[in-house]
Amino acid sequence: MSGLDGAFLHIETPETPMHVGALYLLSKPENMEGSYFEEVKRLLMPRLAMSPFFRARLAPMPFNLVNPVWVEDRLPNPEYHLRQVLLPHPGSIEQLQDKVAELHAGLLDRSQPLWELTVIDGLADGSVAIYMKVHHAALDGASGVALASILFDSSATPRPVPADWREQASQSAPTTLLQRIGAAVKQTSDQYGKLMRGIPELLDVVGGLLRQSGTGGAPSGKQKQNFALGPKTPLNVPITSERGFAALTLPLAGIKRIAATHDVKLNDVVLAVCSGAMRSYLKQHHSLPRKSLIATIPVSLRAAGDTSTTTQATLTLVNLATHIADPLKRLHAIRGAATAAKTLTNQAKSVMPTDFPSLGVPWLLGGLASLYGLSRISSVVPPIANLLISNVPGPRQPLYVAGGQILAYWPLSIVEHGLGLNVTVMSYCDSLDIGLTVARNAVPDVHLLAQMVNRAYEELEQLPAPATGEPADTAASPAKPRRKSNAPATEAAAKPKPRTRKNPETA
Repeated sequence: MSGLDGAFLHIETPETPMHVGALYLLSKPENMEGSYFEEVKRLLMPRLAMSPFFRARLAPMPFNLVNPVWVEDRLPNPEYHLRQVLLPHPGSIEQLQDKVAELHAGLLDRSQPLWELTVIDGLADGSVAIYMKVHHAALDGASGVALASILFDSSATPRPVPADWREQASQSAPTTLLQRIGAAVKQTSDQYGKLMRGIPELLDVVGGLLRQSGTGGAPSGKQKQNFALGPKTPLNVPITSERGFAALTLPLAGIKRIAATHDVKLNDVVLAVCSGAMRSYLKQHHSLPRKSLIATIPVSLRAAGDTSTTTQATLTLVNLATHIADPLKRLHAIRGAATAAKTLTNQAKSVMPTDFPSLGVPWLLGGLASLYGLSRISSVVPPIANLLISNVPGPRQPLYVAGGQILAYWPLSIVEHGLGLNVTVMSYCDSLDIGLTVARNAVPDVHLLAQMVNRAYEELEQLPAPATGEPADTAASPAKPRRKSNAPATEAAAKPKPRTRKNPETA
């Protein structure tokens, strides 16, 4: 276990579980007879059992002085890991999302391999859902996508189950405590050696960044805006264990069209959609600050072709320009801030740590995490960031589970004290599937926020294209006819009336 993976274990508390998840909406196979849950169990259990990842569980070290190690169980317990839930009548999508929020709030049992899969039936339209959660100590977003591609099928015809799958799943040899201690000592030694060898490169990179940033080493321009502390908002409070979740789907083609029309990146459009949604949401709650919100954004450090399940990511900060009312100017301000953040991350990428020695870390991080929650310090200090936004590339081809096609692939993630909203975007086939994971006491009306996300997308879609020969961020032309976006998984809100302001730079 890497130092970063271990950190997700040690900072976990009952109020802040550290697992990630996904909600898959599926069409049931045609002419299916019998229980879909039983068919899922029959087909997936051999794949889960044969995968070392799904058999791995934690083995703590003596006195919890260093990170635990992964050991392989012979077979996962299907009664614990594979579950079924039936929604009450009428079986609405909103009921599905609320049930998943309830499931996402519970801690994983550390005496078992750190994952659960729940089949959710009873939806009014006859579809079925699967919710899966896995501890972040075991994988990150990118490796989770790779794992799903292995677990699920690429066609409606499932892969055959090997006749000897039980024998294959029972080949792991048990480890002794002495062997685990030896492995931990060796890894700690390797981590210290790697840390020492990286110090010269770290000093070179930091020195280069200081020389570029000017006198005193202070960041300049857009980078300075990104590193400004965020304003206090209702999102940035100590949180409870209750979760909320809402999901919606936007057309990938529409996002790409907006990006091409206004000469920005696809991720800039995603950030602008989130920015517009937060402006509307906070205005409705009479709490939109004059200062812009800051988003923290995970950035993958994974090399191309790397399919290991360890977490390989860092965080960067981006100013969301929520103080700018004009959506086009806001979009281009976000482009500048995101470009500056990407430039800085690329410059420092080679020295960003994902592994470090864990001697004493379990006690230290565990104690600090508990103290941070109990002290409620997040209610008084300015937040470094107001929300987390993550954009994960997903499968471009349809996936299937036990013959049922996955129609939507909505991600769920982690919220923390002082960071009560996590927006995770997953590209799947021709859509962007968006999951809003919230602490319920920070965002009590997450379904309203989902409506705001959809409105923000429609607002960007209606922006006029730049006139020929004029810069994209200043040109204006008659608005394009409105296209209807894919409806969110909540009831569509009424279209807001257009407003005009003499000064579009202010709220």
